[in-house]
Amino acid sequence: MALPKAMRLKGHRTFDYIHKNSIKYYGKLMTIKIARSNPKILISHKNFDNLNNFKIAIAISKKVSKKAVERNKIRRILQDYLSKNFSQENHKPYWLLVNLKYVESCNYESKLLEEFQHLIFISGLLK
Repeated sequence: MALPKAMRLKGHRTFDYIHKNSIKYYGKLMTIKIARSNPKILISHKNFDNLNNFKIAIAISKKVSKKAVERNKIRRILQDYLSKNFSQENHKPYWLLVNLKYVESCNYESKLLEEFQHLIFISGLLK
C-alpha cells in the first residue's frame, strides 16, 4: 500500500529547502534528511490540505538498480513500513527525504528495513 498523496513531497524548491535546512542521519545503505515543514513552499502546488503535516520523499538512484521495477519495489517496501507504523496523531510536522545509497543483492529487504527503522528511531521523528 503506497503512502497517501497528501504525504508525498514534490517540487524542486521543496528538495532544495530540505537539502539546505535538514538534519542528516547516515547509515550504511541510506541517508535520511529531516527538515521542519515549510508550508509556504507547497502553496504553489495547490496542495492546501495538510500543509503542515509530516511528508516524505524516497529517492533511489539508478546506481542502486538500473531497473525501475527493482527501484519501485524498494520504494514500496519503505512506504509500506512507514504507512504501517505511522498514525496521523503520532508524528511531528517535519519533511523526510530518504536517499538510498546502496543495496546488497542478497537479503536486502530485512537489512534495508532494519536500517530504516534504526535511523527513524534515532531521529526521534515518530514519537
